[in-house]
Amino acid sequence: MGGFESNLNVLLTPQEMALADRASIAAGISGIALMEAAGRAVADAVRKRWGAQPILVLCGPGNNGGDGFAAARHLMTGGWPVRLALLGSRADLGGDAAHHAALWTGPVEPFSGELLNHCHLVVDAIFGAGLSRPVDGIARDMIETLIARKTALCAIDVPSGLDGATGTVLGIAAQAVVTVTFFRRKPGHLLFPGRRLCGEVILADIGTPPTALECIAPLAFENGPALWSPAYPRPDPEGNKYQRGHVLVLGGRDVTGASRLTARAAMRVGAGLVTLGAPAEVWAVYATSLTGVMVLPIHDIGDFEALLSDPRRNAFAIGPGAGVGDETRRAVLAALATKRPVVIDADAITSFASDPETLFGAIAGPCVITPHDGEFARIFDPSGDKLCRVRRAAERSRAVVVLKGGDTVIADPAGRAVINANAPANLATGGSGDVLTGLVAGLLAQGLDPFRAASAAVWLHGETATAVGPGLIAEDLPEALPGVLRHLSEIAVSA
Repeated sequence: MGGFESNLNVLLTPQEMALADRASIAAGISGIALMEAAGRAVADAVRKRWGAQPILVLCGPGNNGGDGFAAARHLMTGGWPVRLALLGSRADLGGDAAHHAALWTGPVEPFSGELLNHCHLVVDAIFGAGLSRPVDGIARDMIETLIARKTALCAIDVPSGLDGATGTVLGIAAQAVVTVTFFRRKPGHLLFPGRRLCGEVILADIGTPPTALECIAPLAFENGPALWSPAYPRPDPEGNKYQRGHVLVLGGRDVTGASRLTARAAMRVGAGLVTLGAPAEVWAVYATSLTGVMVLPIHDIGDFEALLSDPRRNAFAIGPGAGVGDETRRAVLAALATKRPVVIDADAITSFASDPETLFGAIAGPCVITPHDGEFARIFDPSGDKLCRVRRAAERSRAVVVLKGGDTVIADPAGRAVINANAPANLATGGSGDVLTGLVAGLLAQGLDPFRAASAAVWLHGETATAVGPGLIAEDLPEALPGVLRHLSEIAVSA
């Protein structure tokens, strides 16, 4: 995904953000100036959201606490009644944090739950995104009190206790109304439960130059058109349906709706032709309900292999409603043997639960695997944080892996990862995953590479669900997609 490094979709781990800070300092921007700007940005965010009132700033012993000292000073200068409490001793502060602590002219109090008796608004500057151990002791007691009292919270970087790299909670973390972060977001701002705990995330410019990314080579990105729109397939005015790709979908005997949703989604996203291979005994069920899809009867695996042999069919979707068992396994392996793009989902994943290495060993061409959590655990190691396990799965399988959910993660074998943040809760409905499979296959058929195809499909899936709104069922998604595609075209024109 060349060219991503310079845009705002980049996500930085805490360690990468530290490199960006060092690059800024090397470019002549002092750490003191960066901290001053961070504090000002936090104070501005507080003033924009709340009216002047008693506010408590909770500072930790590191740079996050230094940001808190700077924010407290800006709020006090603006006329806010500010109290500041410090975890530990002021004498133990070092570097830039010590400098900004010295500029604070008000009292510095020890942590105590009693501080909240007179303040109902708190700036959380205890721990930053780089915390690597569970919160304990006095800090934990303070956060427990914040949670119990449901105190309105503005967090600096992340709510204290949240791992900025993974979005997981290290012991305890309070719910923020707003979180102010700097230069680039972190994966933990998008991955659950971090996304929920951060509340609204404000990305503040504190003067870090864009060139600070040059020493990092980022591998994580927030999903959005900026990542894949330049390569997104658009109809050629002089083209024809044969040039827009031909998707082959495998149907099943029992759950016929799943593969029909897949086929319809592939058509809606722009594939020029879609063929559905249906078991002969239920062929009529498919043929009478898919007027724009070529439905062909399949009597055995030989018939499916014959459909695969036509090189004009250049992308395959296998799994939705296909049934779990040897027939589906053989169909997947036959499709992979063509080395043309294959999307593997649902029953096609589960069919390899007893021997996933056979599946992985057969992947020699473009491939996208799209499990939900349960399917993922059947063929991959489910341990570790979400970003880590999807990257590990992509490396192991040599495929692009899409782990579906409210915070869908897409990863490729090289370690690149995209985190999706636009999926509404109403997308959790039967058949929505089958639609996603069709979207991926349709984009692959039009020539988009697997990583971009998966990323674009996931984003379109979420945008379409948002456009439909409450009451969404899976059948709505293909029908509502044209409006989203129209909007995507407008974005491309304006860019």
